[in-house]
Amino acid sequence: MNSDIALNQIVQLKKKHPCGGDRWKVVRIGADIKITCLTCGRTVMLDRQEYLRRIKKVEQA
Repeated sequence: MNSDIALNQIVQLKKKHPCGGDRWKVVRIGADIKITCLTCGRTVMLDRQEYLRRIKKVEQA
């Protein structure tokens, strides 16, 4: 998986969120990546390695 991470990027993760959504928006980039679920609005922070492992595909750059 390409490690290019951009702000406001829409990504699909491998595993679904408990709300049923699997599409997330990148809202902050740093040592940790902050993503927001597009279905329910929940915000989660993942470290960069965890984020890159969980990502399935980039839908919008």
